[in-house]
Amino acid sequence: MEDVGSASTSRTTNHHQKNKNSLFSRMKRGCLYFAVSVEESFRYVKAFFVGQSKVITARNEKEASAAELEATKMQVEAADAAEATKNKVNTTT
Repeated sequence: MEDVGSASTSRTTNHHQKNKNSLFSRMKRGCLYFAVSVEESFRYVKAFFVGQSKVITARNEKEASAAELEATKMQVEAADAAEATKNKVNTTT
């Protein structure tokens, strides 16, 4: 009779351990996603301000359009880098 009780106890312990690991894994992934999103936001804001400062200091229309294009390129690169990092996190966890 004691063997049956200890077997069910070990199954319960294993089940709780798996749930704890699963919860920790989800929390870790969520925190990593949040960190990546914050980093993406900072890179996006940086691209915006760099682009605006270059547009303001542009001497002609050609320089202004080049500055806007560069700012847009920086924003796209920020989004691409964040997506790649999220995909990497998703495959490793």
